[in-house]
Amino acid sequence: MLKGLFSFSDRYRILHQTWFAFFLTFVCWFNFAPFATTIGKELSLAPEQIKTLGICNLALTIPARLIIGMLLDRFGPRITYSMLLMFAVVPCLATALAQDFNQLVISRLLMGIVGSGFVVGIRMVAEWFQPKEMGIAQGIYGGWGNFGAFGAEFALPLLAVATSFFAGGASNWRFAIALTGIIAAIYGVIYYNSVQDTPTGKVYKKPKKNGSLEVTSVKSFWALIVSNFGLIFALGLLAWRLEQKNIHFLTLSQMYVAWLLLAGLFAYQSYQAWQVNRELLSGKKTYAPSERFQFGQVALLELTYITNFGSELAVVSMLPAFFEKTFALEHVVAGMIAATYPFLNLVSRPSGGLISDKFSSRKWTMTIISIGIGFSYLTAHFINSSWPIPLAIAVTMLAAYFAQAGCGATYSIVPLIKKEATGQIAGNVGAYGNFGGVVYLTIFSLTDAPTLFTTMGIAALVCAFMCAFFLKEPKGSFDAAFEGEAPETATKKSIFLTEE
Repeated sequence: MLKGLFSFSDRYRILHQTWFAFFLTFVCWFNFAPFATTIGKELSLAPEQIKTLGICNLALTIPARLIIGMLLDRFGPRITYSMLLMFAVVPCLATALAQDFNQLVISRLLMGIVGSGFVVGIRMVAEWFQPKEMGIAQGIYGGWGNFGAFGAEFALPLLAVATSFFAGGASNWRFAIALTGIIAAIYGVIYYNSVQDTPTGKVYKKPKKNGSLEVTSVKSFWALIVSNFGLIFALGLLAWRLEQKNIHFLTLSQMYVAWLLLAGLFAYQSYQAWQVNRELLSGKKTYAPSERFQFGQVALLELTYITNFGSELAVVSMLPAFFEKTFALEHVVAGMIAATYPFLNLVSRPSGGLISDKFSSRKWTMTIISIGIGFSYLTAHFINSSWPIPLAIAVTMLAAYFAQAGCGATYSIVPLIKKEATGQIAGNVGAYGNFGGVVYLTIFSLTDAPTLFTTMGIAALVCAFMCAFFLKEPKGSFDAAFEGEAPETATKKSIFLTEE
């Protein structure tokens, strides 16, 4: 596969076009972080308000990834990704035109929807690549797409400075943020007109039921309900944060109303899950062994994604300001230094997937990488102003490598659980990455950076323990084709044969 990666033909063209779509959604999603302190000064925001905006940026991605996952399985990645890219212009322009904290909260909440784009490409890549190549293919998609966070933190401040003559000599952050949305929308049109959901002759499999994930055991049903509650809890945590002093976006009564609405959403989710799975719950339906999967394994992958991608979201959101304040740097310089963390996505996430492919055990790859995440973040706890800046950069890059490689290892497993429900499973796992980001950033907003690093390190070590004892190797992890599909032949186009 690596030999054909730069051919830009057939399935490789689809891979490149899809990771670039993800790249643009990440540039949009993180276009606020490099300007956080600048916007705070210009709009007279309190430090607590700036931290809260970071949480808002992640919040709606939680339900959005679930909804996008269902839409994806039903309508396919081509339509879903194109519409999401075109939608990105709305929150980007809203952020660029914002004049106060309340307007920024609304714009960043909407931006969270754009952050759900990752789920779409997981299904697209799974349609075009074999199980034995899933790690490296998903790693390239996710890693090169995540590189958009580097693009935002490194390039956008330079663009803002280069166009400062339009803003009276000040950092032209409004133009830089608006431009990201415009470019994403244009590419959405290009993507719609140049890709297809599956190789020619291959049928796009859809779930038999929509509205919730169809599970295959009663135990898995209850695990699904608990999983849904965890995501609702994260949104409730955000509502609580928006009511706290120095924030005052919500009043106490409005917070209670928000909690009531979230309780209603949880009840609706539970009802939908019951509707989809009621024949199973009533004993009228049983699944053949080949159709079964354990939702407990999905839950473990949710935990791994909390500790790797959740921590990445938190660090990317706070690192520019952390370097700026810790080492008394200019915001442009601090943003460029902090960009070393997302920069590694170019190689680290693909390497995590590649190691998972070549190590012959996706379970132990995940376990070992989680240990690396834990120890690297515990080391980052000790960074302070007395450290040489190169050493601080080296430690954050070490943490970046393990966290991002962990993302690649996680999504080398996700598409192998149940092919036709990949969108929904990827949505659940991806949403828990945002759950982790919201929880970690809430902890950061109430404490400090050393406490955040310590929390993330301990969580990763707990995750490693759980993976070692409870994660199971997926069936067919290294097969030449998904079950029920013919293996790929060595044709010039390198596509799958027609499904039997």
